[in-house]
Amino acid sequence: MKMFLFFRLMCILLIILLFPIKRYLDKKKSYQDTIFFYNWTEYVPQEILNQFTKETGIKIIYSTYDSNESMFTKLKIYKKQSYDLVVPSTYFVDKMKNEGMIQKIEKNKIPNFKNLDPKFLNKSFDYNNEYSIPYIWGATAIGINTKVIDYKHINSWNDLWNKKYYKSISLTDDAKEVFQMSLIRLKLPVNTTNTNYINKAFIELKKLMPNVISFNSGNPGYPFIEGSVNIGMIWNGSAYAIQKLGIPLKFIWPKEGGIFWMDSFVIPSNAKNPKGALKLINFLLRPDIAVKILKKIGFSTPNLEAKKLLPLEIINNETLYPNDKIINNGIWQNNNNININKQYETYFQKLKNL
Repeated sequence: MKMFLFFRLMCILLIILLFPIKRYLDKKKSYQDTIFFYNWTEYVPQEILNQFTKETGIKIIYSTYDSNESMFTKLKIYKKQSYDLVVPSTYFVDKMKNEGMIQKIEKNKIPNFKNLDPKFLNKSFDYNNEYSIPYIWGATAIGINTKVIDYKHINSWNDLWNKKYYKSISLTDDAKEVFQMSLIRLKLPVNTTNTNYINKAFIELKKLMPNVISFNSGNPGYPFIEGSVNIGMIWNGSAYAIQKLGIPLKFIWPKEGGIFWMDSFVIPSNAKNPKGALKLINFLLRPDIAVKILKKIGFSTPNLEAKKLLPLEIINNETLYPNDKIINNGIWQNNNNININKQYETYFQKLKNL
């Protein structure tokens, strides 16, 4: 009887000891079965995410943002709400890296990395792509509804300052892009860290504000679709999508150069499922998958193997795939230090409140 009681007591003790371990393992397994993906609005069609789940058994919890600033703020403030995969733009990769917000990526775990065009790798915001993997690239230039506005004499960023466009222009809700446009107008370095230059750009933008009716980055094409705007800053991918809807939108590359950017995959430092994130990156870089995405969302791909599978009317579309002359004349967004970024944001908020 004593032996039975002793044995029973030991079993209960063992259960008590093993229960936390089991709970930990179950919790760890649940993390491995789920990927929390934080991305731009309309950047990955739901059917693609469903296909990944069907092929791997890994569930994706997908949420979106409409600006780099809102994404950055959320990751910075809500540290307990971790994500496994995020897609920041150009210089935000460097900013997040410098603040310890993202981790190095094991590229050897991404076989489809080989599909990427070398000219989109090893950029100044992340040399050797240690922290980021290119996903989509594009440019910001001028969009015009040709049914309403005569575009033949518009070929410069300077044209947006024309007084005849009073309360007519839409700008992207992106401090860096808007200030770069002003710096281009002033013939100053567009990736400057000179506070005097940035102040001059701010003064010049104040002169533009009477012409501005909205700021939009959820999709800068929406105002054109709604008919509330007929001229303004727009992404090339958004312009292409609008053209497909039958809206007579002309995408104009300014003679001073378009503003080029790249959105890249990064894995946050506090990601609970980095292995799953690597699998998802590799899946999205698969040529057949990348092509499905591109046909849905527009924009341009750094994936050479995927580009080969695109229809000729897309490959030859100068809005999506400009020639080397246009690309070489463009300005790539670059990194800035933290204090300079704060100055941009402070001035930008002042502009929006004018």
